[in-house]
Amino acid sequence: MAKEYVTVQGDMWDGIAKKTLGTEYYMSELIDANPEYREYVIFPAGIKLTIPEVSTPAPNTLPPWKQGDN
Repeated sequence: MAKEYVTVQGDMWDGIAKKTLGTEYYMSELIDANPEYREYVIFPAGIKLTIPEVSTPAPNTLPPWKQGDN
């Protein structure tokens, strides 16, 4: 079952991505999952957005022998 988020007045894409996905860097994935709302910059209250599944990349702070094959 897909996760949903209901906007509150004043929400913006980057803030929604941070709240729901942990970082604003997933804003593009959030917009791609909700193409019918891509023209919005600031949301009104009550819009239901689909929250996509995102994969978390491995941190590149690991030492080389723990990073695996690149």
